Amino acid sequence: MKYNLPSEALMTVDGLPFKKVSKGKVRENFDLGDELLIVATDRLSAFDVIMPNGVPGKGILLTQISLWWFKMAAKVMPTHLVENHDARLRELLKDYPQLIERSMLVKKLKPMPIEAIVRGYLAGSGWKEYKQTGKLFEFDLPDGMLESQKLPEPLFTPTTKASEGHDMPITNSQCSDILGADLFKAIKDASIALYKMGAEKAADCGIILADTKFEFGTDNSGKVYLIDEVLTPDSSRYWPLDGYQAGKSQPSYDKQYVRDWLESTGWDKREPGPVLPPDVVANTIECYSKALDKLMG
Repeated sequence: MKYNLPSEALMTVDGLPFKKVSKGKVRENFDLGDELLIVATDRLSAFDVIMPNGVPGKGILLTQISLWWFKMAAKVMPTHLVENHDARLRELLKDYPQLIERSMLVKKLKPMPIEAIVRGYLAGSGWKEYKQTGKLFEFDLPDGMLESQKLPEPLFTPTTKASEGHDMPITNSQCSDILGADLFKAIKDASIALYKMGAEKAADCGIILADTKFEFGTDNSGKVYLIDEVLTPDSSRYWPLDGYQAGKSQPSYDKQYVRDWLESTGWDKREPGPVLPPDVVANTIECYSKALDKLMG
């Protein structure tokens, strides 16, 4: 599927007749009473730092991938999207058509104070942890596992959700203490089910879903919903299935490309981040576009 991506990155959203109530690393939220308008900018964050320049059209690609996955995720659990989402969004933003493809109209919910991470492969911080301890955080793993190797089963490895700074790993027991036992079980079971759904569908499209992050919220009655974004290249680690081989790092369809470039610069991972050069921006757009094309094509 093709989208008309802008030539310049949208770094902030101004001029809307709605009250801006929050601004995340990528998304900006506007209050509509019982609902929220979420607009994805083209900002890019890595190592919890927002880069000085963005990636033109990134917010459009992320939003469209999220909306595609939300429709499938609704078979597993309720999502934050309002009824008749697409028609209502077009009507709401009829005077701002340039924002429609990068926006979502959602129920106003209370976000949970954790990030629900599911890992299916040994990569990233999980691989670093395994090399040091022989474990994946709290979980024992077989000896002699390789980088990028598939885990015996998907593992739930939650983190805190910091408003500033870095999210920190927590154990399943600590997560249960934070959420309460019943809610913890519901979130863990939903996360594993959503990961398996995503991994199966991605494999059909020639992609490995190595790991991903979900976020959840509750309404006033305590009903749990899937919120924020789902299975995007910003929240997931995607690899091409073709050519996959354990024992090395994998090429990816996510922002790992940017992380690798940042690591190569010697940057100390503190603000401000370095300006992304044109070739890094172009390659990032290509990575995200390939993921969208393979998944939705």
